[in-house]
Amino acid sequence: MKIVIAPDSFKESLGAPEVAAAIAEGVRQAAPQAEIVCIPMADGGEGTVAAVLAATGGQWKTTPVQGALGEPLQARWGWLADGTAVIEMAAAAGLEQIAPADRRPLQASSFGVGQLVAAALDAGARRIILGLGGSSTTDGGAGMLSALGMRWLDERGQPLPPGGAALRHLAEIDASGLDPRLADIPVTVASDVNNPLCGTKGAAHVFGPQKGATPEQVAELDAALTRLADVCAHHLGRDLRSEPGAGSAGGLGFAARAFMRADFRPGVEVVAELGGLAQAVQGASLVFTGEGRMDAQTLHGKTPAGVARIAQAAGVPVVALAGSLGDGYEALYEVGISAAFSLAPGPITLQEALSRAGELLAARARDATRLWLAGRRQAL
Repeated sequence: MKIVIAPDSFKESLGAPEVAAAIAEGVRQAAPQAEIVCIPMADGGEGTVAAVLAATGGQWKTTPVQGALGEPLQARWGWLADGTAVIEMAAAAGLEQIAPADRRPLQASSFGVGQLVAAALDAGARRIILGLGGSSTTDGGAGMLSALGMRWLDERGQPLPPGGAALRHLAEIDASGLDPRLADIPVTVASDVNNPLCGTKGAAHVFGPQKGATPEQVAELDAALTRLADVCAHHLGRDLRSEPGAGSAGGLGFAARAFMRADFRPGVEVVAELGGLAQAVQGASLVFTGEGRMDAQTLHGKTPAGVARIAQAAGVPVVALAGSLGDGYEALYEVGISAAFSLAPGPITLQEALSRAGELLAARARDATRLWLAGRRQAL
C-alpha cells in the first residue's frame, strides 16, 4: 500500500517539507506498514525552491543582492543536478521582507532578481525556472533587466532611477548590454497569475494595494507601466502588454516574456514535474495534499487543485488538509478531492493553530487514514 503526500506550505507556520513530514507521521500511526512517498509542493510563489529541493535532492546556493529598496540581502536559490536553476523572485524582492511602515511601492525595484539570474548564468545554468509571487515591486521587471545589462533612458538620455514610478519618464531602451547568455538559456516562469500588465485588471490596480500603494499611487504606477509597454512595443515591434501573466509580480512577467523569451506555466505543474508527482501516484492507494486555507480560489492554480487533477487522472483518491476551509471549497470535489478537513479540533486562536500546526496535521492525517482504512476493509 503506497500513500503519496504532496502538500503546499502553511503560511506563517510550516514549509511544505515540514507539512509533508507531519502528515507522514500521522499516516504511520494509522498504517505503519504503508509505503510513504513525500513530494513537497508549491505553486510558484514563496516556498517553491524549498519544495523543489526537498523533492529532488537539489542544493541551496546563496548570492548577495540588493533588496527591493536597495538594502543588502543574502538571497537563496536552488540548483538541480541537471543544471537547472530555481529562483524565487520573492527571495530578492519579497513583500514580507519589508515592514508595512517601510514599504515604498513607487520606488521598489526588482534589481536583486536580475542579480540572482546573473548568478545562475555564472554558475553555468542550462535552464532557469523563475517563480513569481510575493512581490513588493511594480516596476515591470525593469530592475531585473537593469541588473542584466539593460538601460532605461529618459528624454535626455539619462538612466532612470529605480522603481516603477520612474518609468513614466521612459523615452528609450538600450538593450545593447543585455547579457547575451540569455539568448541560449530557456527560461520558464512559474506563476498562477494571468493578469495583463496594464489597466484595471493589471499589475498596479490588482496587486498594488497589497504592496502599500494608495489609489493615487496605483494610478501613477499604471500610467508608468503603460509608458513602459508603449516604449517596449516600439522597440520590439510587437505589443506584449495584454499577454496572460504579463502583470505577474508587478510586471516582472512582462519583462521575462519580452526580453528573456520566457514560457509561462502554472507553478504547481512545474513543481509537480520536477518532483515526479505523476509517476509517484501511479499505483498509489491514497494521496494527501493541503495548504493553509482552501476555498473557491484554490481552484485557480493552487497546489491542492493541481495535485488533485494529477491524482484523478491516475484514479487515486485525495484527502486535503487545511488550516481553514473557506467559502466554496466544495468546488474542489469536482477536480478530484475526495474529502477535505480543517485542522482545528475545536475553538482555537489563530496563534495556537499556527504554533500547533505540526501536531494538528499529524492528528488529522491519522484520523483520515483510519477512516479510509475502515472503508477499504468494509469494501473488501
